[in-house]
Amino acid sequence: CGECGKSFRDSSALIIHRRVHTGERPFTCLECGKSFNVSSDLVSHQQTHTEEMPFCCPDCGKSFKHSSTLVTHRRVHTGERPYECPECGKSFSQSSHLSRHQRRH
Repeated sequence: CGECGKSFRDSSALIIHRRVHTGERPFTCLECGKSFNVSSDLVSHQQTHTEEMPFCCPDCGKSFKHSSTLVTHRRVHTGERPYECPECGKSFSQSSHLSRHQRRH
């Protein structure tokens, strides 16, 4: 990424990541107007309107009770690691993993 220097395995992950910087959210829920930066997040969100549970990952089918858990899980597929150690630059997919890492410095 030219903005923050993060690296990605494939170009599609970089395209999705760039939306973090631009704020672009091209996928909008027709039910409530909430917008998302990836289509799969919109699909997961739409389940809240139908009260379908649990939240299901569109990539692997794993199910979760809370949408926030699904969002964190999806980083396994996207490679996103939004939590970076200010001391060494290592990145993590979950803030708790960064906290654990920082205790080791």
